[in-house]
Amino acid sequence: MLRGVCAWVLPALLLMAGNWAGDLAYAAASLDRATVNASGPPTNATGRSKRPDAAVIKAQVLLDRAAFSPGEISGHLDDNTRKAIAAFAAARELPADSKLIGDLWTALSATSDQPVLTEYQISSADVVGPFLQKLPAKMEEMQHLDHLSYTSPREALAERFHMSEALLATLNPGKSFAAAGTTIVVANVGARSAAKASRIEIDKPQHLLRVYGAGDKLTAVFPASIGSTEKPAPSGTFKVASVTHNPTYRYDPTYAFKGVKSTKPFIIKPGPNNPVGTVWIGLTAQGYGIHGTPDPDKIGKTASHGCIRLTNWDAEALATMVAKGVPVAFLDNN
Repeated sequence: MLRGVCAWVLPALLLMAGNWAGDLAYAAASLDRATVNASGPPTNATGRSKRPDAAVIKAQVLLDRAAFSPGEISGHLDDNTRKAIAAFAAARELPADSKLIGDLWTALSATSDQPVLTEYQISSADVVGPFLQKLPAKMEEMQHLDHLSYTSPREALAERFHMSEALLATLNPGKSFAAAGTTIVVANVGARSAAKASRIEIDKPQHLLRVYGAGDKLTAVFPASIGSTEKPAPSGTFKVASVTHNPTYRYDPTYAFKGVKSTKPFIIKPGPNNPVGTVWIGLTAQGYGIHGTPDPDKIGKTASHGCIRLTNWDAEALATMVAKGVPVAFLDNN
């Protein structure tokens, strides 16, 4: 058990709707499977575009496979992706400010010869559920649910393939994710290395978790949400104490998390939308752990309730790398 967020309106709306439809059609036309798989280095990906970029999708999938996680694969050059690129460059002894061109693109492309997008046929198991009609916004309301399931097949499929729901929908215009037998395009994330961790660093200023393996080689980097005002992450070095899959969550009212009014402890049952996601890696620091999340799009961008929050898929990958006793150091300075 774990302890621990007027007249011009109609024409304007019609114009906006037309623009949105045009953007979606443009994105869909530009992001077919063959185009993304064949894409070269990005030419104008600045991170400010509303449209996913084919080359960024390719880079994100390759980074994910290499265990330099960009978090959610979205097609956008966001901060998590930039950090993953910088970490990959450093591990390959390339300039830290490398852009996705030249030697860096060549090195990244050389990590895998498999296509980055592939087809997947939705199975009956993908759509049978059960699914939540709605995920409660408040923790207190979650305690009454039997399981913190996904809210839809689309959410489940997006998480399975490490993708944002928006990108999954963009790559599959007009497709139903609730129909077994439907063939869709997904990120070909594949299996990551199961190299065992010798130590872990949690970089609080950079919002990163780094895994070092044999010979103190950097083997994985994951974006992370670390600590909160109510419960800051600790400092110092601790050890992995336990690994729990499909954990329950016990709210401790002494932490008085923002938005939680209960003055009594309560239990939230397991599931991917549980506050700690699908994995809990307990630390010897009392009440602290590394865990998953119900909100992969917020990783590295918002605070955690005191602990170290990763995407569910990154937490699950980390769980295969660690064992009881692995040192975990919290870094306060860059």
